[in-house]
Amino acid sequence: MSTILVIDDEKMVLEIIETALTTFGHYVELAEDGEEGIRKFDEGLYDLVITDLIMPNADGKEVVDHIRNSKKRKTPIIGISGTPWMMEGSGVDSILSKPFPIKALLDTVRTLVPATVN
Repeated sequence: MSTILVIDDEKMVLEIIETALTTFGHYVELAEDGEEGIRKFDEGLYDLVITDLIMPNADGKEVVDHIRNSKKRKTPIIGISGTPWMMEGSGVDSILSKPFPIKALLDTVRTLVPATVN
């Protein structure tokens, strides 16, 4: 089972992703903005981070920059956004365009953390 941090300012998106991932055996922590996401990342150990791009307090690019400049810089990151082209070259491992099929999310998670997925 993998531990995944999901960062998004849209409550419904957080709930949908949490439900999908926990259904498939992942442990999920949620953050409602980039600042909270950075704090949780620093305090925890995550196999994967999923982050939105446009959020208050710290956007997805700031989250990615923080992760890539940390001691846990190799943590895989999935960027999710309604403007996915804005995440190109940002350091994410994969980009999903909102709205995305849950199967695409699960397949991407499986690709990035294969050893921890059942």
